[in-house]
Amino acid sequence: MSQSEIDVVTAEFFGAFDNRGGKAADVARIRRLVLPGGVIVKTGPEFTVYSVDEFIEPREWLLTDGRLVEFSEWETSGRTEIAGDIASRFGAYRKSGILDGEPFEGGGTKTIQFVRTPEGWRIAAFAWYDQP
Repeated sequence: MSQSEIDVVTAEFFGAFDNRGGKAADVARIRRLVLPGGVIVKTGPEFTVYSVDEFIEPREWLLTDGRLVEFSEWETSGRTEIAGDIASRFGAYRKSGILDGEPFEGGGTKTIQFVRTPEGWRIAAFAWYDQP
C-alpha cells in the first residue's frame, strides 16, 4: 500500500509543472505535497537550497507568463525503499517544453525523501541534478 501511495505523490509532484495544451500548471500543489519546512536542493550548475515558497514562486511565474509553454517533466525510472514511516526514492526524469520560442529537452536525477504523516505520505526533502 505505501508503495502505491508514494507513486501517486511522485506522479502528482511531476505533474505540478505540466502546462501542455494551454492548461495552467498547478505548481501551488507543491505546498500540499511538501512539508512546510521541506528542503529543496538544486546541485548545479549553481548549487541552490530553497524553501518551499522560494522554489514555487519563480517556477509559477515562468510557467504562467508565456515564456515556458508545452512544458512537462516525467519520471523515466525510479526505485523506492520504505522503512516504516520513512521512504527514499531515487529516479531519473526527462523534461521538455518551449522556452522563449525555442524547443528544448533535458533530464537528470531526482532524489525524494518521504515521511508518513497523519494525512498520508508527504515529501520532506528533494534534490535534483540536471544532466549538462
